[in-house]
Amino acid sequence: MNYDSIETPSQFAEFCDAIADEPVIGFDTEFVSEDCYRPELCLVQVAAGKHLAVIDPYTVGDTKPFWDILTDDQIEPGSRVVIAHAAREEIRFAYRYSGRPIAGLFDTQLAAGFVGIEYPASLATLVQKLVGQTLPKGETRTNWRHRPLTKDQLTYALHDVTTLAEMHSKLIADVKGLDRVSWLNEETDRLQKKVIDAEESENWQRVSGSSGLKPRQLEIIRHLWRWREEIARTKNRLPRRVMRDDLMVELAKKGSPDTKKIRNIRGMERRGYNDQYDEIGAAIAAALDVPDEHLPRRTRGRSRSASPMLSQFLSTSIACISRQQKLAPAIVGNSDDVKELLSYELDPRRGTPTPSLLKGWRGDIVGTAFRKILRGELAIRVADTTEQQPLEFVECEGSNQPDE
Repeated sequence: MNYDSIETPSQFAEFCDAIADEPVIGFDTEFVSEDCYRPELCLVQVAAGKHLAVIDPYTVGDTKPFWDILTDDQIEPGSRVVIAHAAREEIRFAYRYSGRPIAGLFDTQLAAGFVGIEYPASLATLVQKLVGQTLPKGETRTNWRHRPLTKDQLTYALHDVTTLAEMHSKLIADVKGLDRVSWLNEETDRLQKKVIDAEESENWQRVSGSSGLKPRQLEIIRHLWRWREEIARTKNRLPRRVMRDDLMVELAKKGSPDTKKIRNIRGMERRGYNDQYDEIGAAIAAALDVPDEHLPRRTRGRSRSASPMLSQFLSTSIACISRQQKLAPAIVGNSDDVKELLSYELDPRRGTPTPSLLKGWRGDIVGTAFRKILRGELAIRVADTTEQQPLEFVECEGSNQPDE
């Protein structure tokens, strides 16, 4: 395999100039995330036109010029496609280094879900299905921080990008054939927004065990979460390695800034906390000083819960609708999405956000059908027991109410 190894700032600048006008750029990253605050970028693989390269961020230094190319929102829409597979982390890196989403992103994993291939499918699965090749598996446990990387390791990494352009050609043809380009674009935008929102938002609400806490206790959780994030960021550690969720919840329940009481909580007597008791106490004290009207409130649950049998029936309906529409069911929705829709339909409240199954392309194909089912206008029957998808929807006699 012939490729360029980009290891110096000058090589990097020259490479970025060479690919800046390429209409199709496929790329992938290798990173480590298990022991650091944010995933650590270790390698970037790029296939763009005749250019095939691996970029070493450790020796290149600032990689922002590359991400600026991928996120350039001044180029004419449709003039460039940036291809990646399961691009969540790639989106995160792009936003971290450029402050923008990827322009013209085509995620092969997402696209596969819109043409009836399994979702989420691994890259190896898609390469086999679409290109008929088998990706090597010999370096799946590589420590990508280690230098120097061997030729086998670099070749293994490059295999992740060499087929992206060919897969894009086949997938986009199928997406267009099913008239789903707008659906795919909508879902790509949704994915990028979700990743970027997670980067920007304070996720203290996700502290395990905090559900059911009182507003003042939730404020303590919020302040402790901010303290923990700052320590984790400065020391480049996983936040839960700084302080476990259960200890934060216990501190919130105790609600005392007294360092002696903090020290007496089981688990807080560890030597690693010896120089942090004052900071923890200060965070709790700050939370206790917040006025009542500024305290966080948990969203009230809906008073009416749906029958488990009805939820299960509608979850099965998703699979039925998806197969008929040549969609991977997992890309449409899951049981939580069904419960959200049922709660919304059975107990509507002013100001409640519209469920995902009623928005966009999901609303067009799923929301409409679900509402008909709930009104008794649509039924499921066994059409052909020999088929992989034996069920089909049929209109009930006399059902002529207009859809909302």
